[in-house]
Amino acid sequence: MSRLHRKKIAIVGASRGIGREIALACAREGGIVLAVARSQHDLAELARQSSAIDTLALDAAAEDAPTAVFAKMRPCVLVIAAGALPPTAPLPHLTWAQFAVNWETDVRLSFEFCKRALCEPLPPGAVVILLSGGAALGGSPISGGYAGAKRTQMFIAQYAQRESNRLGLKLRFIAVAPQRIMPETELGSHAVRGYSGYLGISPKDFVESLSGGQSLADVARAVVSLAEEPFGRTETVLIVSSSGLVAMGAL
Repeated sequence: MSRLHRKKIAIVGASRGIGREIALACAREGGIVLAVARSQHDLAELARQSSAIDTLALDAAAEDAPTAVFAKMRPCVLVIAAGALPPTAPLPHLTWAQFAVNWETDVRLSFEFCKRALCEPLPPGAVVILLSGGAALGGSPISGGYAGAKRTQMFIAQYAQRESNRLGLKLRFIAVAPQRIMPETELGSHAVRGYSGYLGISPKDFVESLSGGQSLADVARAVVSLAEEPFGRTETVLIVSSSGLVAMGAL
């Protein structure tokens, strides 16, 4: 039997990058996948890759997005992989709107979906996985509020888990952070261009300076493993490195 046989899995931000890779990996492992994103065109292309993938086009940052997603599917696995591209300029060159863009998207998405998962709630045994980022560990000086937003996603997972425990809901909340920039993604290539320009080196040299990087496939495998056995680990915040999943405190 496949690892995710007939599990209902909703992935928000599934049309590109990490979200797309996770959607395809979950479908290959037997999951029934609902891919959620803004672009109907990108979703249609994704659905052509697997008959196990259904789609829903919407703005996931809208306040009523969780209602629309849960009306379409009551998942036992919910993955929040959507987010905005951060700025790539140092602090003095940013407006507040530019600095706060990831708070209004990445953080708001995590807040709204975790809140709804607790309030409706999702079925006992369900897991909510928030895709955070390695910038939460060491900062990112040309990305405005991005690092803080990614760290706040970790706090949201921790707060939601405490509420689930307090209310006896038997839900699992986990924040998963890829440790290093992934140049093959839109977000990663955006960061490479920004940092290479900021440091005055070539994009190639910047990429070569990165060490211990995980791949998209590494992240997808980590999410599949958590979807398969969400209560197999006790940590609420996990880091994906090239060697697999590790607790944040182990780094």
